Amino acid sequence: MGLHEDIAEVLFDEATIRERVRQLAHEMERDYAGRDPVLVGMLRGSVYFLVDLTRALGIPHEVDFMAVAAYGTRHAATGAVRLLKDLDEEVTDRHVVLVEDVVDTGLTASYLVRLLRARRPASLAICTLLDKRARRIAPNLPLAYVGFEAPDRFVVGYGLDYRQRYRNLPYIGVLREEVFREGPP
Repeated sequence: MGLHEDIAEVLFDEATIRERVRQLAHEMERDYAGRDPVLVGMLRGSVYFLVDLTRALGIPHEVDFMAVAAYGTRHAATGAVRLLKDLDEEVTDRHVVLVEDVVDTGLTASYLVRLLRARRPASLAICTLLDKRARRIAPNLPLAYVGFEAPDRFVVGYGLDYRQRYRNLPYIGVLREEVFREGPP
């Protein structure tokens, strides 16, 4: 069975994602004109989104990456996070935009915001492709740019994965329930 057959429903097709990314880039161009922001992509899920966003951005900017791992299982939101990869660049007095694939409980994003704020950036905002507000636990996240509101369902594609699969789908879709029970081949 192929990857596409594992998808129960397409939520956001390739053209819709491309147009929304372009709109987000225009919003960021307006807000960061003359400021040379640093876009910090969260590995690995945000890579597809970050690449398309930076290609659409018509202002000077830099890119850096961070990676974190949550302790426990994927489905248990404990809030315990460990840093796997830190920034390579200094962000003190810089305008920082944290680029996420999805913000759901907000616990990881909240950890990253605390970590980055301690480095005294000139400003800090979050740009997320998907916002799952229904799952939000952490309050007061600086979500300045939101691609789409997402339902509380397990979604894959366009960088989002299930057991490291489905990232390469050009759309965002809901994974069939049977895939969770059976697991990928």
